[in-house]
Amino acid sequence: MRRDKTGTAMPYEVIIDKNVEAAMRDGTILRADVFRPLSDGSFPVLISRTPYDKTRPIYKRVAKFMATQGYICVLQDIRGRYCSDGTFHLARNGRETTTDAEDGYDSVEWAAGLAGSDGKVCIWGHSYSSWSSWMAAPTKPPHLISLFGSGMAARILDNTRGILETGRRLHWMYQQAADARLREGDLSGPANRDEADALWYDVERFKWIWFLPLDEIPDHAFASLTPQLKDYMRIQDRETWGFDEIHPEVDVPTCSVTGWYDRIIGAIEQYEGMEENGPEHLRGKHRLIVGPWGHGMGVLTRNQGVLDFGSEAEALYEELLLEWCDLTLKGLEPTAKAPVRVFIMGENRWHDEHEWPPKRAVLTDYFLHSDGSANTSSGDGGLSMNAPDAEPVDKYTYDPRDPVMSLMSKDVQMEPHWQSPNNNRQDVLVYQTPILEQDLQVTGPVRLVIWVGSDAPDTDFTAKLIDVHPDGSAVNVTYGIIRCRYRDGYDTSAPPLNPDEVYELSIALNPTGILFQKGHRIRLDVSSSDFPNFDRNHNTGADYWVDAELRTARQIVYHDAIRPSRLILSVIPR
Repeated sequence: MRRDKTGTAMPYEVIIDKNVEAAMRDGTILRADVFRPLSDGSFPVLISRTPYDKTRPIYKRVAKFMATQGYICVLQDIRGRYCSDGTFHLARNGRETTTDAEDGYDSVEWAAGLAGSDGKVCIWGHSYSSWSSWMAAPTKPPHLISLFGSGMAARILDNTRGILETGRRLHWMYQQAADARLREGDLSGPANRDEADALWYDVERFKWIWFLPLDEIPDHAFASLTPQLKDYMRIQDRETWGFDEIHPEVDVPTCSVTGWYDRIIGAIEQYEGMEENGPEHLRGKHRLIVGPWGHGMGVLTRNQGVLDFGSEAEALYEELLLEWCDLTLKGLEPTAKAPVRVFIMGENRWHDEHEWPPKRAVLTDYFLHSDGSANTSSGDGGLSMNAPDAEPVDKYTYDPRDPVMSLMSKDVQMEPHWQSPNNNRQDVLVYQTPILEQDLQVTGPVRLVIWVGSDAPDTDFTAKLIDVHPDGSAVNVTYGIIRCRYRDGYDTSAPPLNPDEVYELSIALNPTGILFQKGHRIRLDVSSSDFPNFDRNHNTGADYWVDAELRTARQIVYHDAIRPSRLILSVIPR
């Protein structure tokens, strides 16, 4: 930051060089917009590599701000997208299918050599741009000093559970197809992301999310990306990201940012992996920030869905990035001293932690109870710390023709929603505590161990943790799902379910940080669908992408002394 004659800090004026060319090792030209401080001095460089169009307003906002603070900020279209040459390959189809590692190395070194660079580079990005950052880091570009990533899980299977995220994935592909069409000379539209969104919401969404079999989606639906989409459907049970495998090779400090309502909250595992398996000399130098936010980098705001998390929840992406870069590239003292900062919902305050998950958290069992009628929010399902004795089972029928619909944003991103639309469904079992007599803080992993039976050869079971307010309104906190064919792991072929057997399943819900307040209730919803957040299980045992058959499944949930189904919460002593 420059200063005037009185010593007062003054932001730099900014100049922008557009479509600056960088040649990759194979000769492919990638293009970037370079935001520079108007000065003869030398500055650290930030680079973000995106498939989403480097001219998007949120990118330009961040880049311009960082340039005013004394950084050269590079926004680059990745290979095969928008202004860059080459062919685009989906990250979700595997690390080995893209050139993001090689292109990342080449781009970092190219950026370090830009006029006005001091040779220090931070690679940063959100979602796919975070993917490209994590792909570049283990290649060890000599000038790479640090990494700042948000909205990118270490393992894709911890995010998808091996199940197609139908609504979000098809919407995302439709967005990307707009640029793919233009590159092929197809002017039939939509011509850009905004037009694609409008057409998807108004017309295309309901056409494709219900389409069966998915493998017969016509090629024109997603342009030249349709074959890659169909390839992706076939590898849902494969770990195609596996960043946990490369953490030992990432030899720079990293900062991971996510939110409790981020679909890709597995960004937390990037921090855990670097602290546990990264180079020893960097232990304690990594950072983790978890707010009450969803997946969008431009909406780190207090208002998320139906909830207002208060003024402390307000943040700007560029300010988080600035603090990290000031620390790692300029050596300035950070405002936050603790390596982990988490926002506790309900209390609506930030907490500093020295590790994740917090060591003081106590894994506490809340057992499922009922007299056999836990169906609907008016049923007799209960949650308590008392272990069950002899209790009748709960039953429901899951029909994939009438799935429990996901209560999410219109682009199928997770956010807080009132749960009343699903309250009276007979295929939703509801277990809830009595009214809490004191506050209860839950911070860390959440898991449901549940004993079940089904007459289907394969089916799903879902879990949703919910906060019930004193007036009876209920809002989602976190969720999980398991496809029974993966009950023994993704690389193990579990046999079809036997209708005469009972199975113990373990469902990992996304981690959370919440204060269940005195006067509230803790609620758990159990069902077999969460659509279109996750694809419907057809209950046939066939491969879902070629299967057009749908059959009902009769489900049983057990909770007795021999089969004690239980919700396991990470409770923080207060």
